Amino acid sequence: MIEIKQLKGQKKYQEVTELMNKHIQKMFENTKKEEIWFLEHQNVFTAGSSTPKEFKIDEINNIPVIKVNRGGKITFHGPGQLVIYPLIDLKKRRKNIIDYINLLEDICIKAFKRSNIILYKKKEKNRGLWVKGNSEELKKIIFIGLRYSKGIIHHGLSINFNPNLDNFQKINPCGLNAKDISSLEELKINYNKVKIYQDLKNEFMRVFY
Repeated sequence: MIEIKQLKGQKKYQEVTELMNKHIQKMFENTKKEEIWFLEHQNVFTAGSSTPKEFKIDEINNIPVIKVNRGGKITFHGPGQLVIYPLIDLKKRRKNIIDYINLLEDICIKAFKRSNIILYKKKEKNRGLWVKGNSEELKKIIFIGLRYSKGIIHHGLSINFNPNLDNFQKINPCGLNAKDISSLEELKINYNKVKIYQDLKNEFMRVFY
C-alpha cells in the first residue's frame, strides 16, 4: 500500500528536493516504494524547464529563485500553500502522463467538492484547476508541475489556501498573468483546511492504493 507522509513545519525547497531525488533513485533500484508527501515550503521561486533561457535572476525581493528539472515555468511556493509530491511509478501502473494529470485534477475536484467548493478545468490555458470568486470570474488556485524519468513521475501540485499573493505579482506564474492567480482566502471561500487535507489524502489513497 502506498504511504502518505505529512512533513511538519515549513520546509526548505532544496532540502526536500534532495530527499525526493534520493527516494526516486531508490525507486529506480526497486528498494523504495511509492510515497505521497504533503508539506509547505519556505518562500521560494522555482523556475521549471519551460522558463525562458534569458531568465537568469537568482533572487526576487530577497527570495531565492531556484532552477528545477520539473516541467513548466516559474512559480512561487510559500507558507499557506499546500504542496503535494506524489512519487509514482507510472510504468508499473501502466499509465501515461496525460492519464496521470487527469487523475491529479480529478482527485482535487472530488476532495474539494466534499467542502462544497467547485473546481474547474481550463485546458486551453494550462493544466491545473480554477475556482469562481464572488465576481464569477475564474481564478487559478491549483498548479501542476511534473518530472518524468525512467517510468517514475515526481514533483506534483500546489494549492493556494492563503499564501502571500504579492509574491505572484512579481512574476508571470506558470506563464499566466498574476491577476489570474488567487487563493481560497482572497476569494473569501469558506473552507476547513484540516478537512480538505484529509479529504485529499483519502482520495489519493483511493486512487493509488
